[in-house]
Amino acid sequence: MTESSARRSTGQTQPDVLTPLLRQRESTMVYDPTHVLAPGALRAILEAARWAPSAGNSQPWSFIVGLRGDATHAAIVDLLSTANQAWAPAASAILLTLHQAATDEDHEVSYSDYAMFDLGQAVAHLTVQARSMGLQVRQFGGFDHAGAAARFAVPAHWAVTTGIALGLPGTRGEEWNLPGWVQARSRMPRSRLPLERFVHSGEFGHPADFLG
Repeated sequence: MTESSARRSTGQTQPDVLTPLLRQRESTMVYDPTHVLAPGALRAILEAARWAPSAGNSQPWSFIVGLRGDATHAAIVDLLSTANQAWAPAASAILLTLHQAATDEDHEVSYSDYAMFDLGQAVAHLTVQARSMGLQVRQFGGFDHAGAAARFAVPAHWAVTTGIALGLPGTRGEEWNLPGWVQARSRMPRSRLPLERFVHSGEFGHPADFLG
């Protein structure tokens, strides 16, 4: 675990039992603005999403990918909320995620009730693959979803869902070039609800016995 990770962990978690890929994952808002994401690295990260499980192997996910400096990245930045525009443009790539929300007009691809769940699994796989390559991911929802659908000509049976910032974590020196609230957020301790709050046995609200 890095020093910064250890400092931001709390007693609510037991990071020592996790694989380092999860233990060292951080939802960073501070990215190295000079880092260039190589095509091979980006392809490997998207391959991880490709091989995520899905209901009936339906794979009901799509991604719109913008690399810093290209037109797609600039268009996505224009759609971001004011708060996200303060930090996300420095990321090497910004992705918009989509899930299939209905059967397509030609009825060639059926809608799955689990499409959004499956998209979440794909993004989780993507996140772990990125961490294995020394990169970090921050997921967010603050952007103009309808504007994104129009700007990128998203078909009606697809729903624009979330955003993903992807890149190399920045150094503390770079952090000071960001607004004060971003600096504060970047130093907040990592915390999670205890297992007893969401792991049940027998009936909802009854903690599982194995938790002790």
